[in-house]
Amino acid sequence: MISSNISEGAARNTEKEFIQFLDIASGSASELETQLIIAHKLKYISEIDALLEKVTSVKKLFQGLIRYYKKKVIRD
Repeated sequence: MISSNISEGAARNTEKEFIQFLDIASGSASELETQLIIAHKLKYISEIDALLEKVTSVKKLFQGLIRYYKKKVIRD
């Protein structure tokens, strides 16, 4: 879902639309984080820390990319 949102946003005509889909992808990363926590609590997965660190890293990358494009849209 995350990669599909990025792909769909990249195919749009404007950077403003791309930003919107990056926001959606970031939200999907938060959903994944929640699903991992639930899976851990239900004992479907045992090791969660490394996965959560990766999700957090991806979310930070999204925020940086979103900030970059928002500044770019303002300049253009």
